[in-house]
Amino acid sequence: MSRMNTPYFDNGAILRTRSVTPGAEMSKMLPYVNDKTISRHLGYAGKSMDLGHAATYYNPARNALYSRYTTNDWGLSNSMNYSMSDKERSFAERLRADAWRAVKETDARTRNRQNDITKKLGERVYDIAFWKSELNNEINAMATETDNLKEYRRTLEKALADTANPLHIAEECLMHREKRHGIDLVHDDVEKHLIKEVDSIKKCQSKMKRVLDKAYVQLKMNRAAQHTLEIDAKDKHHAQGLDDRMQQLRNASAGIGYHPGIESIDNTITIPDSWVRYTQENIARSQKERAASERLRGEIDSTLRACANDMWNQFNCVNNSFNTRTRQTTDARNKLQAHLQRTLQEIFDMERNIELLRKAIQDKEMPMKVAQTRLDERTRRINVELCNDPVMRSLQREIAEIRESVRILKERLKASELSLCRLMKTKATLDHDISVKENTIKIDTAYCMGMRKGFPMDPKVGPVFQMPIC
Repeated sequence: MSRMNTPYFDNGAILRTRSVTPGAEMSKMLPYVNDKTISRHLGYAGKSMDLGHAATYYNPARNALYSRYTTNDWGLSNSMNYSMSDKERSFAERLRADAWRAVKETDARTRNRQNDITKKLGERVYDIAFWKSELNNEINAMATETDNLKEYRRTLEKALADTANPLHIAEECLMHREKRHGIDLVHDDVEKHLIKEVDSIKKCQSKMKRVLDKAYVQLKMNRAAQHTLEIDAKDKHHAQGLDDRMQQLRNASAGIGYHPGIESIDNTITIPDSWVRYTQENIARSQKERAASERLRGEIDSTLRACANDMWNQFNCVNNSFNTRTRQTTDARNKLQAHLQRTLQEIFDMERNIELLRKAIQDKEMPMKVAQTRLDERTRRINVELCNDPVMRSLQREIAEIRESVRILKERLKASELSLCRLMKTKATLDHDISVKENTIKIDTAYCMGMRKGFPMDPKVGPVFQMPIC
């Protein structure tokens, strides 16, 4: 018989079994039947009987010599053969009964063991399916959480990018307000609130950057935990398919065969406790990272809301300061314009007054000439007629009065001219100050408030930056 047809359990090189050759104890129970001579089986009570040879005698009919046995010998031999046959048949019957019982017992034990292993394989498949389901549920939950965190991160990135616009506007307003002239270059509430707005926006940007860095790290942790879960789930899917196929395997299934020495191979690296603990730790790690991701989403939301409130409040505060300052500047300009109108009127009146004084001074020339001419002519009187009469004294007083009047008029003219110069200077100052106020109003209203008509955020960001959130 070839090796291919030799049963696995008959292969001595692989499985050593107890020899079926009777040992010392078995040889005592079984008769020694290898010697086929009758004398070996004629013993009594277990003792061999050597009869030797009967006496030979000469048979003339056969012309030969041969042994002769007695009748007793013949009968005893038959009895011994009967007894040996009964013993052998009895032993064979017991042996067959033992063999049949061994067959039944081994078959039942093998079948029960196989059924037990099949049941355990089913339980193992159920356990694997349970933990695989838990892993898949956690993978789905982690994937959803990762997508949500990505969306929050995208919103945060968009919000961070959109803070550049209000920061640029605030800095642009500060730069435009540097174009104010003269006294209007004042460190007013508008400038203070603009500086505060710039600082507030920069602080919000730093907060968003810190939370955004946390989001990047958390996304990496989420992906790492999810990758570990996916590897574990993939391994369990493979193990479940293999154990499910092994559970369905039967004695009549195809593909079964001998694998010599496989029972000596132990390539396992875990035990049931460590196997369950490994999956539990992976799920616990994923749940921990998922909880951290949810907390981070809450932090992102609170950061966005806080930054929106801070920026919105500061934006409104700056706008209110602009409006107040614009009203103040407008009022000051209007008052300056009113003063300018009155100053212009006063300049006009003063110019008329100066012309009047000049004319009055000029008008004193002819009376002065008349009085001096009279005195001069009266000096040509002769002798006693050179009298210091009341006329002469009156003429002298008249000339003195005219000179005093001219002096007074000249003083008034000089004072009027100085006043006119001061009025002209005041007019120039008022004109300059009005132009300064006009420039300030133009900067605050046209340039600054023109950029600050609405909250400078992209409406695509969402409602967070469109309105204050309390």
